[in-house]
Parts: sequence; structure tokens; C-alpha cells
Amino acid sequence: MNVQKITDTLLYWLSTYSLKLVAAILVLVIGRWLARKITNVIRKLLVKQQIDITLVNFLENIIYYTLLIVVVIAAAGQLGINTASFLTIVGAAGLAIGLALRDSLSNFASGVMLILFRPFRVGDVVNAAGVTGKVETISMFTTIMNTPDNQKIIVPNSAITSSTITNITANETRRVDMVIGIGYEDDISRAKDILARLIEEDERILSDPAPTIAVSELADSSVNFVVRPWVKTPDYWNVYFDLTEKIKKTFDAEGISIPYPQTDVHLYQEKPLAT
Repeated sequence: MNVQKITDTLLYWLSTYSLKLVAAILVLVIGRWLARKITNVIRKLLVKQQIDITLVNFLENIIYYTLLIVVVIAAAGQLGINTASFLTIVGAAGLAIGLALRDSLSNFASGVMLILFRPFRVGDVVNAAGVTGKVETISMFTTIMNTPDNQKIIVPNSAITSSTITNITANETRRVDMVIGIGYEDDISRAKDILARLIEEDERILSDPAPTIAVSELADSSVNFVVRPWVKTPDYWNVYFDLTEKIKKTFDAEGISIPYPQTDVHLYQEKPLAT
């Protein structure tokens, strides 16, 4: 009797829901295929319009998963599920998940801001969240950077947007800031001419904007010059290192001293007190 009842129930369920189940599966399969096709077409159009690749990847994910949600809702409708109730349940579940993952959602929102407002792009060298490195990947939750000594740093997006961002390579040119000291007994004009000559001889240094060479400080043991030539951003460190070496060697050859901190110690011998 029980077996007959179970069999009847199973046959009833198959006759009632089998076609709906097949229809729901077809909707899922075909809908997922269409979602991927539509997303690929939109991606190609965005790439053709020369949209930034980071923004393209972000929009691709958003469009694909949005279409996938629509497909799941359509499949649920084929099974006879009340989509309004289904959306209510999904919304409530989404709210609970959102509260549980608020830190991750904060990173996601920050990722959206980074991608839309683009304070930096992949390939830029930046200082953000206390980390300096070359941006390798900007994802929805994290940004991956490689440091100058080739360490891979993964930074949460919220940490980046909540701090100051310095895009080091955003502009085509940079100013090299150097402080060069000479002794008080050395000739200021002669030292200034030597610095100007060294700058003029370096083809990597730009003539516009013009470099600055000026006395900036009368320090305790030296007369300090500020030396500020402009270079193309990729040449910054090479010019900085080469110019520092040339200045030292040339000053040595020309007899101009570069002072370093010294301490004079004077010893006094006290006479013993008369007894």
C-alpha cells in the first residue's frame, strides 16, 4: 500500500513537473551560453573603442553576472516558483550576506571607485596605503603591486581609497631634487658654473623647464645648493645616480670640497687645587 502510494506520487510529480524541469534546465543552459556570448560581444566593442582594459574587465564581470541572475530567475519561473517571493528571499539573503561581509563589500566599493575614477592604471608606479610599487592588477577587491625589489604586495582596495595616493609615473616629466653642499672657503660662482656645465652636458636633462641651481642655505658647515633639473619620468633615477657621481668626481678634480659633519673636541687640563 505504501509502495503503491509512493509510486503514484512519483508518477504524479513526474507528469506535473518533468516538462517544467526540462524547460528550467534548458533556460539555464541556453541562458548561460547567451550571457557569455553577449558579454564577449560587449567586451570586443569596448576594446575596439580603446577603453582602458581594467574598466573593460570590470564591466565584463558585472554584465555577465547580472545576466546570469536574470537567467536563474527565468529558470525559477519555469518551475512555477513565484519570482516575486524568490526575489524577496534573495534580497533578504543578500542583506544578511552583506552584513557578514561588510569589509569585503567595502573593498568591492573601493574597487569600483578605483576603476571608474582611475587615479592610476596598470603599469603605473604609485605610492598608496604606505606601499610603493608598480601596479600589476586592479581587481574588484584588491590591487596587486610589485615593489622595486620585486616583492608582490596585495593591498585591499579600501586601504588605498582611504589614504593619499601618489601616482609617481602619471606625468611625462619629473623634477630631480638634489642638495649639494660646498665649503665656506670655496668659490660659490665657480661651483655654480660647474653644476650648470654638468647639467648641460647630460642630454637626458630637459632644457624646458629650465633647471634650477641656487644657493638655498648657509648651513652649519656648508653652503648648500639646490640643484633641480627636469627629466623624462623613466630617466629619473638614472639621471639622479649619474649626476650625483659626476658632481662628486668633478668637485674633487676641481678642488671644491664637499663638507661632512665634524666635531672638534677640546681637552682642558685642570690644575689641581692647592692644599
